This record gives sequence, C-alpha cells and structure tokens, in this order.
Amino acid sequence: MNLRQTNPVKDAMLEDLRALVECESPTEDLEACRRVVELAAELSKRVTGAKGDVVEENGRPVFWLGSKSPKVVLLAHLDTVWPIGSFTPLWKVEGDIARGPGCYDMKAGFIQALYAMANLDRNQVVLIATTDEETGSATSRGLIERVSKGATAVLVLESAIDGKVKIGRKGTSMYTITLHGRAAHAGLEPEKGINATIEMARIVEALVKLENLDLGTSIVPTVLKSGTTTNTVPALATLEVDSRSFSMAEMERVKNAIYSLQPENPGARIEVTGGINRPPLEKSSTESLYKKLEETATRLGMGTIGAAVVGGASDGNFAGIHTQVLDGLGAVGSGAHALTENISIKDLEPRAELLTALVKEILA
Repeated sequence: MNLRQTNPVKDAMLEDLRALVECESPTEDLEACRRVVELAAELSKRVTGAKGDVVEENGRPVFWLGSKSPKVVLLAHLDTVWPIGSFTPLWKVEGDIARGPGCYDMKAGFIQALYAMANLDRNQVVLIATTDEETGSATSRGLIERVSKGATAVLVLESAIDGKVKIGRKGTSMYTITLHGRAAHAGLEPEKGINATIEMARIVEALVKLENLDLGTSIVPTVLKSGTTTNTVPALATLEVDSRSFSMAEMERVKNAIYSLQPENPGARIEVTGGINRPPLEKSSTESLYKKLEETATRLGMGTIGAAVVGGASDGNFAGIHTQVLDGLGAVGSGAHALTENISIKDLEPRAELLTALVKEILA
C-alpha cells in the first residue's frame, strides 16, 4: 500500500505562509500593513510560544520578537508592491510551487525566520519585520541602523536568487528634476515661449552620459511628465531618475553632477530634489558571514549555497554601514515584483534549519 508521506513542519509553514499572503499588505495601505503585522504576532504565538510585539516606528507598525539589544538581527519586511486585488486567485499551489502576492518578496522569508526563532535564544536574537521597505524605508531606516550598531550580525530574509544568497547590492539614489519654462500659444507665437519639454530632453541626454557601466553605475530616467494642452508651449516638465551603483564614490559623483545640471535656455529654471537613498552593500560587509554560511551548509549536508551580487537594494544596505550582513537568506523561488511570483515549498524547512544553524554558529 502506498501511503502519502507528510511533513508536519513543512505543512504548517505552508499554511502559515498562506495566511500571510492572503492578508494582502501593499506598503501604501497603512491599515492593511497593521493587519498583517498583527497576524504575524498571532502566528508567532503558535510557532514560538511567544506573541511578537507590534511596535510603532514613526507612525508605522513593526513586528518585533526577541531581544531589545540583540547580538544577531533577523531582518524582514511584510509589505508588498501589490495593490489589493492584483492576484486572482490570491493563493495557488501547483506541485512544489506556491504562488501569491508577496510570497517570494518576502513573506516566505519571514516564515522561515519565525520557525528559526522557535529554536533560538530570544535573549540574544531578534526578528524584526518592517512595513515600508518597498518604498525606501523612510520611517524604519533609523530603527534598522540603531539595532544594527550593537549587533554582531544582521541576516536579511530577502529572497534568494536561484537559491543563492546575496553578498553585494547596489546603492540607490532617487531624484526629481523639475524644469520651469514659459507658456505660449503653440501656433500663434511659439517663439515667445520656453519649451520645458525640449529643455528636459537635453537634460535626459546629459544624464545618460553620466553612466559608468564598467563600475556598475546606472542612471535611468523613469517617469516624465510635461505640458498641459496640445496647443500650448509646455511651461513645466518633471522627470524622476533612478540611479544605482556598487560604489559610494560613484553615487557621490552622480549626485554632484545632477545637482550641477543647467538648462540650455537662460530663461528656463531647473530644480533638483532627492539624493542617495540606500548606500551600497559592499562585499567587505558580507564576506565573513558568507564563509560561515557555506561552512554551516556543508556541515548540514546541503552542499554549496552560492552567492550573487545584485542591482536591487534592501534594508541590508543600511545595516551594512554598521556591522556584518548577509542577505538573500529567504525563499527559494522567482518572480519578484512580477505576476509570476512563486516559491519552492520543499525549500522552506531546509532554509529555516540552515538559518537556525547559522545563527547558533555566529553566537558560538
């Protein structure tokens, strides 16, 4: 007789993940974020025996389980990029694959950390999950930096890349460039206007020339808005710019160059706001913990985990200013920020076990 083999821990992790995914939590919806943090606290009570705290940080909810002065920080976020109703159905399982908004980025990582906390010393370890990571962590950055300063290590539960952890991340900068021209009738007397669209086009050309792809420095003009009506010389144009680099020196170079931009027409006026949002997570901040991870994985019989350097930033970038960091310890899967978002169910429990063993090794 063939009996279906069950794994109670894996099944419980999957059911808890389903609950978190079905509790949709787009960053901009503050009440939705409160609900998901409260749910996380309830799940914590069942999984670890201790109900996590819901604390306020600059008006936003944060999940907190464990020490107030930790040696090891497990860092996660529970907000997602998905507006409520983006996925139909909300949750779907096909063989070893589970799908749903935020399952890969990064609610499965939180579940793995929560199950690890059931076997860790909460007097020395903390699990923190914020709710504004996807929009730049404006309210939680201070908390992350404060707790990182006193910690030996910060382990970030962002999703893995092809199963690999992340040992380097680009820093991010965000700018808004506003170009003030002068309106005029586009047919009767266009020469009396100052065309903000044309001036902004020249600014875009100048921005692209600031890239240094050899050093991984990218500059991407993203959202461009200009003009009011089809028969009016545009008096106003705005441009959003996303710039990233692996080098802090490069980020400073780009910032200085952007703030030095000038319109070609002397009658036009330019305004620049924004700047460096997240510093790079450099390999010097991750190499020690990555070596320890691979040694731990070998001891557990898991083989080589592997490492990747990526363009996206995370809260690990903030922590890396102050202590050793290892990122990408979360879910194995793919499709971050895409409708194909999915996680590997079979990897949930082994990755939680690897995280548990790594933390114990760090504390030892």
